[in-house]
Amino acid sequence: MSAPSLLGYPLPLAGDDAATLVRDSLLLDGRPAPTVRAVPGGRLFLRAGMDVGTPLPCVACIGAFDGVHRGHRELLSHVRREADELGLACVAVAFDPDPAELLAGPRPSSRLLEPMDRVRGLLLAGADAVLLLDFTPRLAATPYDAFLSAALEGPLRPVSMHVGSNFRFGRGAKGGPAELAAVAAPLGMRAHCHELARSGGEHISATRVRGLVRGGRVEDAAGLLGRLHFVSGVVVHGRGEGTAFGFPTANVSFPLEACAPDQGVYAGFVSARGRSWPAAINVGAPPSFSEADRPFLEANLLGFSGDLYGRRVHVSFGRWLRDSRPFDSLEELERVVMGNIAWVRANFGDRAVTLGGAADLEGVWA
Repeated sequence: MSAPSLLGYPLPLAGDDAATLVRDSLLLDGRPAPTVRAVPGGRLFLRAGMDVGTPLPCVACIGAFDGVHRGHRELLSHVRREADELGLACVAVAFDPDPAELLAGPRPSSRLLEPMDRVRGLLLAGADAVLLLDFTPRLAATPYDAFLSAALEGPLRPVSMHVGSNFRFGRGAKGGPAELAAVAAPLGMRAHCHELARSGGEHISATRVRGLVRGGRVEDAAGLLGRLHFVSGVVVHGRGEGTAFGFPTANVSFPLEACAPDQGVYAGFVSARGRSWPAAINVGAPPSFSEADRPFLEANLLGFSGDLYGRRVHVSFGRWLRDSRPFDSLEELERVVMGNIAWVRANFGDRAVTLGGAADLEGVWA
């Protein structure tokens, strides 16, 4: 029987492994923040040190890139390879907001990553630059045969465009890979369509990852993402019940659109101010005390002292521990909570780890 592990890191986690795991999960690499340029229709994020003019000759890929999962990174690897062969920049083109949010409206638990997190993840995955387009009603209404020129003219001059086989574009999503090839040729672009990456006999997709996260299968989701899933929010005053058991408690208010796990208790990490603490994380409306309908996240932090109220934190989910359920007494609740804490302490540690590259979450990434 194989030893227990999390994304290849043996459990219990060594301190260095915990720091690397969380840093990679938050899409940090310690490099300086990119240069940001306002361009027609959006913003162009360039790796620090890049000094290029526009339109930028490049090899590009285009998509929503929610999650920046393993399939997205495989697509980007094709772009990187061709860009290196041609001596051109490797560029990813993404959208803000996600096209699905504009067309269908914001939906609860639908967003794996905020747009700026996607930019950071794409740069970390190998892009030299990311063009983050403003997905406006006007752009959404553009016919597919005019979409590429409307979206890219000015910032970029792609010689080649790579997409996944499920890529759709233009008004009514009427454009697909075949239409892309037809539209790209007159613009001097080659078009490349790639089959979606697979895992476990199924395509890797943001939809599949969201389903796993919502179902509480955070380890399976991590396998497709190649990192732990996280949500970001602000610490607010809460019930403080974990504090009564001797552990600092962070009650995190997060956006309704953020893709959070189903009600239950999870082992993970809470990160802020360049440090990360092991935590037992309760998600949902706790049936023992709360009657609120709003999604609820309460984390018991190990090794923490201080005050996080009002601060933005990032909560990473490593393992499902148990379902959320009512308790008949405070004593029973305390026994179960202490068991959750014991698992976290034994496997994730009982003290903070320092995250190199945490400055990337400040400033331009805020």
